[in-house]
Amino acid sequence: MVQFLLLFLIALPIIQVNVDANSHFYWWQILGIIIWIIGFIFEVIGDRQLEAFKKVPKNKGKLLTSGLWSLTRHPNYFGETMCWWGIFLISLTTLSSLWLVISPLLITSLLLFVSGVPILEKKYKNRQDFREYAKITPKFVPFIGKKGL
Repeated sequence: MVQFLLLFLIALPIIQVNVDANSHFYWWQILGIIIWIIGFIFEVIGDRQLEAFKKVPKNKGKLLTSGLWSLTRHPNYFGETMCWWGIFLISLTTLSSLWLVISPLLITSLLLFVSGVPILEKKYKNRQDFREYAKITPKFVPFIGKKGL
């Protein structure tokens, strides 16, 4: 039941877009499309880089610290959240739909504080190579400090 509720809350902007008959197109929706594209690129490229890295036998047990992984320790999760923030902006057709912000806030909070990021950070925190990597690579948002967001 909890999973259904979370899925429903996260999907609210998509539901809104499909039921709203408003045919106006606003500048923030263009921004939303751009944000979604950037997020999609981060997510796909991050996943592809990790997949290619893991296929190389000599990389077994090593950390991927190049490519998008040099900009953030979790480019795929960052990309995922960017996609949902973009979808939120695309779905925003009136001020009365601002409440849809619950969707990207929820998915961002889940990835940052509950599932994805904390699980991986905990898994690697005792590794010296990870601690060095974490000192110079933002945790989540690229280019925001050494610790990141």
